[in-house]
Amino acid sequence: MNAPARHHDPALPGRLCSALIGLAVLAWALHLTEFAPGVLFEAAAQRETLRFLASFVPPRLDGGFLRDVLPAAWRTLAIATCGVTLAWLAAVPAALLLTRVLSFSALGRPGRDSSVFARALRTLVRWLMVFLRSVPELVWALLLVRVVGLGAAAGVFAIAITYAGMLAKVYAEILESAPAAPTLALLHHGAGRVQAVLFGLLPQCADELISYTVYRWECAVRSSVVLGMVGAGGLGQMLEGSMKMFAGDEVATLLLVFVLLVALADLLSAWLRRAWA
Repeated sequence: MNAPARHHDPALPGRLCSALIGLAVLAWALHLTEFAPGVLFEAAAQRETLRFLASFVPPRLDGGFLRDVLPAAWRTLAIATCGVTLAWLAAVPAALLLTRVLSFSALGRPGRDSSVFARALRTLVRWLMVFLRSVPELVWALLLVRVVGLGAAAGVFAIAITYAGMLAKVYAEILESAPAAPTLALLHHGAGRVQAVLFGLLPQCADELISYTVYRWECAVRSSVVLGMVGAGGLGQMLEGSMKMFAGDEVATLLLVFVLLVALADLLSAWLRRAWA
């Protein structure tokens, strides 16, 4: 009786080599960051952690404190919403410029789209979006605080600048991944680019675009909290003061508010998807 044939995976050596390289890079990164999880289990660290967590209970819910928290929460939402709106206004035209399915070369007229000006404009927009999203919003906020002063304006502009690059990149990728046939058919029959987007690309990509935009708004809410710690106001400024005072009950209340804001963003995303469907 013949022994069963053994199936050899020709890609196995390459996968093992990639895994070993990945593990080596990970080990180097852990060494570079001085990652030491054992510190969490030291007696002094555990005592301090338990003491601080015990101060979280019960959260501070008195009327005086809540009267300060609610306006700060609204201010945080306003910073995130205004920042994402400005980012969206900049990202939409940039994404349309980066979407090749809307170019003249897609219509069989390569001479117009392959001109020096068209290529230069596309490259300029692409690298501008790379630059905007490469600098974290916290760094932009630190710079803008010196320009516009302390307050929410620095947070709004910081979110708008960074998120414009992020939104433009992902919008362009979503539009590029959609089937091009409906859009090209509209363009070949004389429709403009705006009409091709509204009736060709947008119906296919609306769910993804809405979901990603709301997700970025949710990220902006979290970012606005961090930006508040460098002078942008909102809940972040309150959190910084509570942390400095080791007021665990106030920190617990602020964390609960953060959770409610993220839950609100999730509900809004689900409602928008149902409304568009």
